[in-house]
Amino acid sequence: MLPFILVYSCDSSTYAQKKEKVDVSQPSFFLEEYQQVKLDSLVNAAIFDSVIPGAVLSIFVGNQEVYQKAYGWASSQDFGGSPLEQSEAMTTDHMFDLASLTKVFATTMAVMKLVNDKEIDLSDPIAQYLPLCEKPEWEEITIRHLLTHTSGLAPWKPLYYHASTSEETYAYICSLPLASEVGDERHYSDLGFMLLGYLVENISGMSLQNYLHENIYHPLGLNKTLFLPEDPTFKFAATSHGNPFERKMVEDPDFGYTCDENPDDFNDWRQRILIGEVNDGNAYHANEGMAGHAGLFSTAHELQQLMQLLLKGGNAHQKNILDSQTIKTFLTKDIFGHGLGWAMSANTIPVSNLPEGAFGHTGFTGTYALGLPDRNASLVLLTNRQHLGVNEEGYYPSVTSLRRAVSEYFIDISKP
Repeated sequence: MLPFILVYSCDSSTYAQKKEKVDVSQPSFFLEEYQQVKLDSLVNAAIFDSVIPGAVLSIFVGNQEVYQKAYGWASSQDFGGSPLEQSEAMTTDHMFDLASLTKVFATTMAVMKLVNDKEIDLSDPIAQYLPLCEKPEWEEITIRHLLTHTSGLAPWKPLYYHASTSEETYAYICSLPLASEVGDERHYSDLGFMLLGYLVENISGMSLQNYLHENIYHPLGLNKTLFLPEDPTFKFAATSHGNPFERKMVEDPDFGYTCDENPDDFNDWRQRILIGEVNDGNAYHANEGMAGHAGLFSTAHELQQLMQLLLKGGNAHQKNILDSQTIKTFLTKDIFGHGLGWAMSANTIPVSNLPEGAFGHTGFTGTYALGLPDRNASLVLLTNRQHLGVNEEGYYPSVTSLRRAVSEYFIDISKP
């Protein structure tokens, strides 16, 4: 049964005497009650309309977490195909499968640290660190090309048909022809970020997980931001029932991808509700759960610590983790309107009133983060939209409207 949801409406006349905008110059910042009600109404409406089963919303302004709230269900017997024995209400402690937020909160940050520490240069050819990439048509690909999705690599392939370990996957990706000329076009590529993950590991001599833990996550005090979470005390927001969307990507040429593989030739399609295991098939099957493009889990609160690291110039707990110049380099727009790793264009961040310098990213499981350097403010909205399952056309519910509504209101109320 769906939880009873109270969807608030806000009559502007009720709050006629309230201030319209938040004053972020004040040392003690808080959200007005009517602003909290408005945020609640936006998220609760999405639950009521069966867009999402649950969510966690966190807002930081001026170095303070001014709002954090959980909504709806983390998992439910009414969602996701096979019933669960018991529904579980969402809490702010629940960890989410971040999907492509892995690209920015793991891989991009690891590359930032390597650049910061002068271990690598963005103009270095990737073959300098990934020997299997050393072939004529790939020789121009640099680290910057991978970060900006301009390497010419294909966006996606069902790699688990051809590889079952990270080593095999690395070799298979490097055997593929490029889909376009290096540097000519921007094509968002999971394969490119997998290579960045292998690059971090080859340079550091550590797993991506261990490098991030030692250099970024542990110094920030993060203990729920990790790949392959196994602690029995962790609580997870459930994602999908298996991988019906990915199967359709393989079997239906009109679904957006042309694949030579036969869906019936792969015998490991999962047939269970995924809780605490990565949803992405290439991360799960082809990279043993840890990859540069997907596989990271975290909470909204811990992601905010990483957003604050970027907004505060790379300093945290009296430690300098990243130099401000490194952050500026990664958050400077390229010719396609994006930063390095980070999305910075209104074409990708679904917001009409996007301030200059804003950065963010989305994740396929329903995750989202947005930072506003001009007002030292950040928003993290994590949902488990996949737990509702796919519709008749094979698609999960779209959370674009929810992201847009919450982001635009957040941008509006956080104006100085």
